[in-house]
Amino acid sequence: MPGRVDAPTASEPLRRFLQVARGAGLRVSAAEGIDAARALDVIGYGDRAALKDTLGLVLAKTPDEKALYHEAFELYFKHEAFSAAIDESDDGAAAGAADPGQGSGNALSPLLTEDNRAGLAAAMEAAARESGVENIRFFTQKNLYTRRILMAMGLRAVEDEIEALRRDETPQGMERAGLLESRVARLREAVRDLVERNMLLFAKGENEQYREELLKSARLSNIERRDMERMRVLVRQMAKKLAARYAKTRRRRLRGQLDVRRTLRKNMGWGGIPFVTVWKQKRIEKPRVMVLCDVSGSVAAMSQFLLMFLYALNEALSDIRSFAYSGSLIEVSEILEKEPVEQAIEKIMEAIGFGSSNYGNAFADFEDGWMKLVTNKTTLIILGDARGNHNEPRTEILARLSQRSKRIIWLNPEYPTLWGTGDSDMRRYAPFCNLLMECSTLRHLERAISGILEGSS
Repeated sequence: MPGRVDAPTASEPLRRFLQVARGAGLRVSAAEGIDAARALDVIGYGDRAALKDTLGLVLAKTPDEKALYHEAFELYFKHEAFSAAIDESDDGAAAGAADPGQGSGNALSPLLTEDNRAGLAAAMEAAARESGVENIRFFTQKNLYTRRILMAMGLRAVEDEIEALRRDETPQGMERAGLLESRVARLREAVRDLVERNMLLFAKGENEQYREELLKSARLSNIERRDMERMRVLVRQMAKKLAARYAKTRRRRLRGQLDVRRTLRKNMGWGGIPFVTVWKQKRIEKPRVMVLCDVSGSVAAMSQFLLMFLYALNEALSDIRSFAYSGSLIEVSEILEKEPVEQAIEKIMEAIGFGSSNYGNAFADFEDGWMKLVTNKTTLIILGDARGNHNEPRTEILARLSQRSKRIIWLNPEYPTLWGTGDSDMRRYAPFCNLLMECSTLRHLERAISGILEGSS
């Protein structure tokens, strides 16, 4: 039994979990770590509930420790890293597929060709361990570790293969090169996500500012529940800063230029000496915004933060009308205006959230009910991944909206490399948008809203 506890394949997931738990603030002694390993040797990883209860009895004693333990357990054991590690310990074949030292590109190329996602996930986890990704501490290290993992997986050999196929210039070779390039692009995005998740898992954040910068730049789909309150605070802070900056610009523009005629007329009583100046006025209207948020499962997190951001900017925006949709579309402005935004968003999600997207149907609902309210002063913001589950996209409705509105801004939380793939209609909607941008982090969201405010005059 002790031999099994010490085996690297059995102990590695536990060692990494204990590292995460300590980083979360749970005090785990060496003796408790040994007890946890012995308990794990008895129960194994198969039953997740039993695993959680057993480790909790060993590692958490007080109510505060139990709360920290719960957060740490959910944070670590929900990730693919755990599944891949268990697959390797239970299945020798998976371990062999995940070994980056076996043939490098010769092993990676068939996995990409066959689109073997289980094999790629196992190989990615093995390469991540080899690269020491759990030592990542700073956001600026993301690209470094991404490249290290890809190289450990054998990317260099695949790149050489693509180059050779391009030189060959045969139709079959060009087709295979194109296939490999698209699969490599998708793999690269998956590795970036893996690195980011490990950063959220293992980066302790030596100070609050570092942690905030980390959260602002992390994909919202990767944010853990324990960080949600901090994210709400960050949204309010960023919105307040934007509103103050916009108001300052507005006041400066309103001052305008000296109105000579009115200044002389105003100072006739002083012989025309300009004791009192009169400035030309230019009215700067606040942006009028209508926002359509996809609240289906794949985009719900991003929609919540967008609505939070917009309603925190109520002093800088005018006439915000908000709509939520998945299969159908409803207006949610009244809910957001009457209740605190966090509770309002929960109600919206209960009413229409987490369904299956149908963009064509949602656009038709909007046209039937609210198209007449769209004017040449309206900025229309659409948040969604444009994945309509192969339903009719109804692009002609978006074309009519484009003609009536001041501009259409589409914020897509997916990587641009995924736009137009599978059931994504993003490329079909793109011609009718004035601005189309990736929006998956608070930084992206801040940039998008800043552009709306700056372009309002």
